[in-house]
Amino acid sequence: MTEAQVLKPQKTWSHLATRRRKPSEYEIVSANLHYNDRDPNAPYELSPDLFMNAWYKRNTFGTALKHADWNAFRDPDEVVYRTYNLMQDGQETYVTGLFDQFNQREHDKAVDPRWAGTLARLYTPARYLFHTVQMASAYVGQVSPASTLTNCHYFQMADSLRWLSHTAYRTRELSQTFADVGFGLDERRYWEEDPAWQGFRELMERTLTVWDWGEAIVVLNLVAKPAIEETVLRRLGESARHNGDLLLGLLTDAQLIDATRHRRWLAAFVRMALDTPDNLALIQGWIAKWAPLADRAIDAYCAALPDVPDAAAAARAATRDFRRSLGL
Repeated sequence: MTEAQVLKPQKTWSHLATRRRKPSEYEIVSANLHYNDRDPNAPYELSPDLFMNAWYKRNTFGTALKHADWNAFRDPDEVVYRTYNLMQDGQETYVTGLFDQFNQREHDKAVDPRWAGTLARLYTPARYLFHTVQMASAYVGQVSPASTLTNCHYFQMADSLRWLSHTAYRTRELSQTFADVGFGLDERRYWEEDPAWQGFRELMERTLTVWDWGEAIVVLNLVAKPAIEETVLRRLGESARHNGDLLLGLLTDAQLIDATRHRRWLAAFVRMALDTPDNLALIQGWIAKWAPLADRAIDAYCAALPDVPDAAAAARAATRDFRRSLGL
């Protein structure tokens, strides 16, 4: 074998070699991990006519939201499974500490029974809402064209499950003090029938039927989640403080920390998407299509919130300010 025939070994993975530096842990375990983008005619290397292949060709690679290289996307926080667990272990320790401290103070015994009724109607049914966010995040992550985008949605999915778990825990605690209010019994009825929830129920049920990846990532992250965060987290937290429920106010504050991290990667995604000129009008069109549904959800929920003047107007304005900050 001649010297010319000897291959010089790579110092790193070929898809990371162009950066001419040692790749970070984030790049190694997050970037270019999908294998279904190698052959656009058969993403899953089986018959091109296979249902799953047809689905991805139509809804992932066939979306109108285009970019020359979605694999170039990077999460600005560079979250990986290891660091996510470290970070959220601390968050859960904090939340558990809140639960323990307020329990020791017998917080629920001091809650006004009228506010307990509000919690049964407007708070504990939110576990259904958080589950829809979890499911929608799972779908968008599954059909994303880049593994770095998939990871962001899967961590978002995990955060939604944590929010759901917090709500379920408080539901059980409240049921022990207010046995006659319906905690743990009436949440499904409220979710399916109460006027306060019907806007969000319709919004999320329709969101869960958006198969096109481009539209789905926009609807979930630029319309639905901001409406939920500014209403069911922020405005409910304000109402809780006004009604002496500091525990719920602190709990929603902790959940909004997760939402702020979600918005950081979303901002990076939008900046990347706007590199393709046609995407701005496309994204704005999807927002215009879905925002009225989100506004109706905000209005219906905030109409039931006590002691938060102009809650709906403030929540709607906050969603628009967020999108405006992204150049949309």
